[in-house]
Amino acid sequence: MINVTRLDHKPIYVNANMIVFIEQSPDTVISLINQDKLVVRESAPEVVERIIAYMKRIHEAPYLLPEVARREA
Repeated sequence: MINVTRLDHKPIYVNANMIVFIEQSPDTVISLINQDKLVVRESAPEVVERIIAYMKRIHEAPYLLPEVARREA
C-alpha cells in the first residue's frame, strides 16, 4: 500500500497493485483497475516514487525473513 493525500488533505492508502495509470493535468489522477479514479495532492512522479519504494520493500522482504527468524530464535 502507498500513502497519498486527497485534495481535502485526508490521507488515503492505495493498493499499488491496483493502479492502472497515473495522469497529471493539472491535478494528479490515479486510475484503478476497478475503474475508480482518485484525485491526489502528490505529483505523478511522487506517486511513482512511492510505488517503486513499495515494490522494493515487498521484493526485499522475503530475504529479510530468515534474518528476523534467526534473531527471534
